[in-house]
Amino acid sequence: MQTEVIIPLIAYLLLVFGLSVYAYGHRQSGNFLNEYFLGNRSMGGFMLAMTLTATYISASSFIGGPGAAYKYGLGWVLLAMIQLPAVWLSLGVLGKKFAILARRYNAITLNDMLYGRFQSRMLVWLASLSLLVAFLGAMTVQFIGGARLLESAVGIPYNIGLLIFGISIVLYTAFGGFRASVLNDAMQGLVMLLGTVLLLGAVIHAAGGLHHAVDKLQQIDPALVSPQGGDQILSLPFMASFWVLVCFGVIGLPHTAVRCISYKDSKAIHRGIVLGTVVVALLMLGMHLAGALGRAVLPDLKIPDQVIPTLMVTVLPPYAAGIFLAAPLAAIMSTINAQLLQSSATIVKDLYLGVRPQHIHNARMIKRLSNLTTLILGWLVLLAAWHPPEMIIWLNLLAFGGLEAVFLWPLVLGLYWQRANAQGALSSMASGAVCYTLLASFGLQPAGLHPIVPALLLSLLAFYIGNVVGEKRRVASSLPS
Repeated sequence: MQTEVIIPLIAYLLLVFGLSVYAYGHRQSGNFLNEYFLGNRSMGGFMLAMTLTATYISASSFIGGPGAAYKYGLGWVLLAMIQLPAVWLSLGVLGKKFAILARRYNAITLNDMLYGRFQSRMLVWLASLSLLVAFLGAMTVQFIGGARLLESAVGIPYNIGLLIFGISIVLYTAFGGFRASVLNDAMQGLVMLLGTVLLLGAVIHAAGGLHHAVDKLQQIDPALVSPQGGDQILSLPFMASFWVLVCFGVIGLPHTAVRCISYKDSKAIHRGIVLGTVVVALLMLGMHLAGALGRAVLPDLKIPDQVIPTLMVTVLPPYAAGIFLAAPLAAIMSTINAQLLQSSATIVKDLYLGVRPQHIHNARMIKRLSNLTTLILGWLVLLAAWHPPEMIIWLNLLAFGGLEAVFLWPLVLGLYWQRANAQGALSSMASGAVCYTLLASFGLQPAGLHPIVPALLLSLLAFYIGNVVGEKRRVASSLPS
């Protein structure tokens, strides 16, 4: 165990808890639900850019993505840049209209938005169940990534690291709420940027320069410097699927969509689009390039997901490694706290208060229930992460796809198609979830496409058919008997 690496890490975790204590003090004076889950809708442009970027960039981007780039080469770096417009798409498509409707409906959660638009309690229950199942899988990936970081970089056994990391993040999320999440996201975004630049420069230096690193990759396997990547994985259908999954489909991710109802004004969203896109570009290019070039420094890693933590302790001085360790931990923590809060909000606001609306004025009980729900969910995810798979990127993409297949069209068409109705949204959600689950479970890829593509096409068709049927029923019921 390396003391020089642990000391900066402890200092970073103390800072995280300090910001959470600050946020806890501020949340006492406002409406609890609005403050705990949305931070009183007070984010400016910088905060919006950082929290959206930090929420979107996760263990997959700092651990799984660079691990895939290590295995498949420079082609995967190009593939990762497909994600560049993700922030622009999320804020541009949802953005202002989403925020205006959220204020009109007094929406605190994504399901509040769906209920306000479609007036269907069944839709809310289906959306809630889908969100909770997918988020449990997605948060499990993040916990695994954090524990693997501590295991590889500091020498802490995986299960011990999982307990340290998991308990820390669950406590600060449970008691700090949304404001703590956003404040930590802003700090963590800056840490990620600094750490990415530092690590990439150190990897290139350790490899003897960029030209020498690329030559070494070509010696190991010429496919590592080809556009198709190792194992010829980067086919046209795969790349098209990846773009849908990690860029266009991001519009339908609940934990990023909810950021679009918590900013302050139009100036904030315009600034957030520009800053967020720049930050995503720097982080995606830097981390995936470090992973790909890292194979020239560490050619014989058995587990690709260990490339970033192993590079940290190999190419950086101990204290610098400790500082950089905060960068991937920041990416992981920011994603977990967003998903954990969204899951807690779904259980408390959408499900419990949906059944017992009379309790909405009992602030003390709701506060205790929200904290307890967040703690219990965190503990369940901790148990699920106890036995991890070899490469976490595929599990993360599976959870991403499930959320997108359920939420994308009800969100987008609910905003922009005035005649959209509850029957269409329900049909879209159910067909998208079933199609994606079946294709992913049996490993089926029609025409070489990832299951997300046929699932989204089917859910779009189902939305249209369900909408037509719903209109006919409404017309029939309004005719005189």
